[in-house]
Order: sequence, then structure tokens, then C-alpha cells
Amino acid sequence: MQESVVYQDILQKGITQGEKQGELAVILRLLHRFCGPINPEIESRIQSLGKPQLEELSEALLDFTNLADLQQWLDSH
Repeated sequence: MQESVVYQDILQKGITQGEKQGELAVILRLLHRFCGPINPEIESRIQSLGKPQLEELSEALLDFTNLADLQQWLDSH
């Protein structure tokens, strides 16, 4: 069973989804600490990002100086 292509595909999708959720949780915690509670619309936009975009955001947020920087980043991605 573990060698089946379908099993491996399901397993990989689960791992990828788990990685995305973990990265999303860290980003939201960092943003909350940086600027306080986040507007639900902005949080929803962040949650809809794909894994590559979340990785980009995790690096970009280190350069943010205010919430407008986040908004600009989201508008450009």
C-alpha cells in the first residue's frame, strides 16, 4: 500500500498542506506581534497565498517598517 502512487500522492499533498499551514501560522504570529491584530480582509488575503508566495512574504516582512508595507506587498503579489 505504501508503495502505491495514489498513497504517495495523498501523503505528499498532506505534507505540503501541513508545511503551508505551519508557515502561515508563523507569518500571522509575526505580523500580529509587529502591528497588532490584523484586519480580517488582510488575513484572508494572506491565507489565500500559495506556498511560494508565503515563503516570499516571510522574507519580505523582515524589511517592513509599517502596515502599509504589507499592504503594498500584497497588492503587488
